[in-house]
Formats: sequence, C-alpha cells, structure tokens
Amino acid sequence: MIIKSAWFTLGIFSLALGILGVFLPLLPTTPFILLAAAAFAKSSPRLHDWLLNHRNFGKLIRNWQDGGRIDRRSKVVAVIVLSAMPPLSYALGAPVWAIGAQLLVLILVAVFILSRPS
Repeated sequence: MIIKSAWFTLGIFSLALGILGVFLPLLPTTPFILLAAAAFAKSSPRLHDWLLNHRNFGKLIRNWQDGGRIDRRSKVVAVIVLSAMPPLSYALGAPVWAIGAQLLVLILVAVFILSRPS
C-alpha cells in the first residue's frame, strides 16, 4: 500500500509539473507526462486511462509506449525551441561558459529526439 501511494504521489507531482510545462517555456512537459503515465499505471488505473485518452497527452503517451516514437511535428517543435535557447540566453546576458554547457546539453537532447522513430 505504501509503494502504491508513493507511485500515486509521484504521478500527481509529475502531472502537475507537466501541466506547468505547457505554460512555462523552460520546463519540459513531455518527460513529466510520460513519468506520470508510468506512475499511474502502477497506482491508479483510472488516472492512467484518463491520461491515455486525453486529447493532448494521449497520443504522445501511446506513441512512446509503442516503441519510443516521437511524431514528426513534436520533433520539429522541439528542435526549434532547443535552437532558440542559446541565443535567448546570450541576449539575457548569460555567461559564455553557461551557454557552452547549455549548447552541449541541447545538442545531446536534439540528437536523442531526432534518433527516435517517428
């Protein structure tokens, strides 16, 4: 019962962060929604089914569960947003070392996203 409650709590927390990520540009939505779906699969069939049938999140979750797929539109949006971050950081006065570290991480994330099947 304690483990099921822990999974449920993780699911609620992840879902809340994922929903915040829809509105906050630097907070990712997708990983938190996927984590919420996994946590609800272990704790709340009702919330898991709700997420799977959600008009915005359902397809994303089903694609990921079906072989780690990311649809083409999501890849394009992700790469555009990833590409916009270093110039934005520069414009906001971030130190060069931070932009360099950011570039490294963003390149790795882009490679991962683009390597997933569509």
